[in-house]
Amino acid sequence: MLEAHGGDVEAATKFLDKKRALVDVMELFKLSRVGGRYEHSEFPPTADILKKRTQRGSDEIWEGRPKWRNLPLVEAVKGAAEPLEVVALDMNAAFLSALKAHLPIGRLEPETTGIHNRKRSGVHRIIPPGWDHQDLPNPLGARQEPGPLWVAEPTLRLLLDASRLGLCAAPVIHESLTSGSTEGLAEKLRRALVAARREAIEADDDVMYEYVKSMYSKFVSTIGESTTNRELRRPDWVHIFRAQAFANLWRKAYKLRQAGLAAPESGLAVYEKLLSFRM
Repeated sequence: MLEAHGGDVEAATKFLDKKRALVDVMELFKLSRVGGRYEHSEFPPTADILKKRTQRGSDEIWEGRPKWRNLPLVEAVKGAAEPLEVVALDMNAAFLSALKAHLPIGRLEPETTGIHNRKRSGVHRIIPPGWDHQDLPNPLGARQEPGPLWVAEPTLRLLLDASRLGLCAAPVIHESLTSGSTEGLAEKLRRALVAARREAIEADDDVMYEYVKSMYSKFVSTIGESTTNRELRRPDWVHIFRAQAFANLWRKAYKLRQAGLAAPESGLAVYEKLLSFRM
C-alpha cells in the first residue's frame, strides 16, 4: 500500500482509513465468527432508549465516561511551596481492549426482577449509589444529575463490584433490557487486531499501526445507528464497548491506588486528572 502511494505515509494511511478499514474489519469479524458457538442477531429491533433523540444527539444510555479531578489535591497544589508530583494514568488502545466484553447475543428483552443475572447482558435503569471518595473517581464518571438513569452492562458490573469492595452501596435496579450473553463474540477479532498492532509496533510500521487503529475504532463507532455500516446494527454493543473501556480504566486506577499510588506527605492520591484514552 505504501508503494502504491509512492512512499507517501500520509496518503497511504488516509486511503486505508477512508476506503479499507471498515470493509476489512467487518470481513475480519465475519471470519472470526465462523465456527462460533453462538449465532448473534445482526439487526434486532432497537429499543426506544437506544434511539438517538435527534440526528446529532444522543440516546438515553449513560456510559460513565471519566472526567475527574482530585479536588483536595488541586487545592494542595495551589497552596504548596514545592511542586507536587502527579502521575498520569493513560490507556493505549482502550477500545481495542474493550472488545472483550459481555455482549448480548440476541434481541434485548425486558425484565423487572431487579436482580442482576451475570449470564445476561444489556442495559439497565438504576438508581446509582452515593460516592464519598475524593481520591477515587466515581464509576459513573462526571454525572451530576440525581435520580435514575440507564447504564450499559459494564457500568452496572463495575458499580456492583465497587459495592462488594465496600466503596459504596449497591445500585438499585428498576428494570433491564437484556439477552443471553458471552464474552466471546468479538474475542477472536480482538486477538487478531492485537497481534497486528503488536507486529506494527515492533516493525515501526506507522501505516499498519494507524490502519489497525482505524479498523477497531470504526468497528466500535459504526455498528450503532451509523449509515456507513449496513452489515450490523447493534447500538447496545456500542454502549457496552465504550462503557467497558471506561470501566477498564477505573479498575486500573483502583489497582494503582491499592498498590500505594499516594503522596505520603499529604495522604492524597497522586493522580489528579488521570483518566485519558487513546484509541
